[in-house]
Amino acid sequence: MNGLILLIPFLLIRFGLLHMRSREAVTRAAFFAPMKGNERIAYFIYQISNAAILFYSAFLKIVASSSYLFYGGLMIYLIGFVLLVFSVIDFANPQNSGINKNGIYKFSRNPMYVSYFIFFVGCAIIASSWILFGIILIFQISAHWIILAEEKWCIEKFDSEYLQYMSEVRRYI
Repeated sequence: MNGLILLIPFLLIRFGLLHMRSREAVTRAAFFAPMKGNERIAYFIYQISNAAILFYSAFLKIVASSSYLFYGGLMIYLIGFVLLVFSVIDFANPQNSGINKNGIYKFSRNPMYVSYFIFFVGCAIIASSWILFGIILIFQISAHWIILAEEKWCIEKFDSEYLQYMSEVRRYI
């Protein structure tokens, strides 16, 4: 089986489910906070690593096996899948203030990024691909820089309300 099949649920949830829940949320999800200096480089690396995950997955061959590694990867993949569904649903319905504190956002300020990472790591384990795992690490490190830029933007936009949210909820988990 081609590795690209592992990404189909991700694409359906990330774009299809989000679109079904709220067209406005699709626009918000596509928005990136203004970036400066190294943040711009991180954004470029982030976009390249996104494309690399998609592109490289097309060349992976998935072989179902009865190994603990395969089943462990499948469990991680499914956990990422479930977290992605919840984070997309909650992202589509922010509070009136604009800060999303609903559902899973009560526990993580960035649950979509967390779910992406868990989901993609599951893909790498299922595919037994160290290269894909390396691309995912690059993706996650660059995503961290983007998150830092988003936090600066949120502080400027929401001021003390966002600072309070930051003090109450962890950045990741």
